Amino acid sequence: MEPALRTRKRPFDIAKAVKRLRKAVAPYPKAALFELATLGHDSVFEILVACIISIRTRDETTLPVARKLFAHARTASKMAALSVEQIDRLISACTFHEPKAKNIRDIACRAATEYGQDIPCDLEVLLSFHGVGPKCANLVLGIACGCPSISVDVHVHRVTNRWGYVQTRTPEQTMAALQEKLPSHYWIEINALLVPFGKHICTGIEPHCSTCPLLDMCRQVGVTSPR
Repeated sequence: MEPALRTRKRPFDIAKAVKRLRKAVAPYPKAALFELATLGHDSVFEILVACIISIRTRDETTLPVARKLFAHARTASKMAALSVEQIDRLISACTFHEPKAKNIRDIACRAATEYGQDIPCDLEVLLSFHGVGPKCANLVLGIACGCPSISVDVHVHRVTNRWGYVQTRTPEQTMAALQEKLPSHYWIEINALLVPFGKHICTGIEPHCSTCPLLDMCRQVGVTSPR
């Protein structure tokens, strides 16, 4: 690591970190699911479907694909009225679109039959849908329901470990560690902040440490080639 970046580190203060993160990511696009909610696509069903679309897909693709799909069907009943082939054509720009189309229609059919207008804000219910894991379930609970929940993707996992705030090997371990350590009023926001922060500043390769607002607190764990 360059000598200029070997700064004396202050104790990590999550409240100060969050304030700095809010300012740092303000110029960048919001994470796709948070942007969709801002645009009015904030029902449990819509956020759940958008999260299915987002799996292994960049936000730059997820956002327009989800909006294209929702222009045709925003509710479970309307989505269930589409065929798998119709859904597949609408989401064809995302990765693994064929199995995702089937999952989306299966979720829509079951949701329309069992829950009517919208899916309940219930973790067990969300996880019971095929193709829905803890990441998507917690994003839905946080964004659509306003329930304190931590969604850990590659950015949240990498950045919080790089800070030295947690010391974990997997996203699942990171979620558990953050649930123990991170104040609950940051649980929803941490994903909204760290997705753009991880994409544009604290990047996976050659992070922009020299201009990072958290440099004085970040332990830079594993960083070998900072910019």
